[in-house]
Amino acid sequence: MESFWFLGSTISQDLKWETHIDSILKKAQKRLYFLRQLRKFNLPQELLTWFYSAVIESVLCTSITVLFGSATKSDRRRLQWVVQTAERIIGAPLPTLQDLYSSRVRKRPGKIISDTSHPGHNLLELLPSGQRLRALTTTTIRPKNSFCPQAVSLISSELSSRNDDHSPCRSLSLNISKTF
Repeated sequence: MESFWFLGSTISQDLKWETHIDSILKKAQKRLYFLRQLRKFNLPQELLTWFYSAVIESVLCTSITVLFGSATKSDRRRLQWVVQTAERIIGAPLPTLQDLYSSRVRKRPGKIISDTSHPGHNLLELLPSGQRLRALTTTTIRPKNSFCPQAVSLISSELSSRNDDHSPCRSLSLNISKTF
């Protein structure tokens, strides 16, 4: 299988994330070794958690908004295995990759909406009603699991749950950018 390294991501010829996830797992496993060593030196859980967040979670979350939605179930399980291993080493609960993905998907659209020069700005526009974002239509599963459709459905569901504020479309878009 042909693949190449571009801007920190391994891109395969078939545009699947398996090779990139393999490289992420290799990095994370190497860093788990250092977490185990720190645990042997009896560092407090708080410091071990900080180390995990800075050194291991940062590797796991590289491109998470792009790859997590289109990753296979087995690839997601392999990534989550790293988190579970770190939990056992630290002895404290850690956020799941699904939680990390959701929080990042909530934050990113606000930045895109507020930046009119962003290439994805037009993909995240409110409907005239101001209560939902315009949904992107696709015919296959893979694009539906990508970032923009996931962000649109997440934000639209949050906007519809805030129906008690009947403000115009413009103020909703400002609220989106402040919230996210």
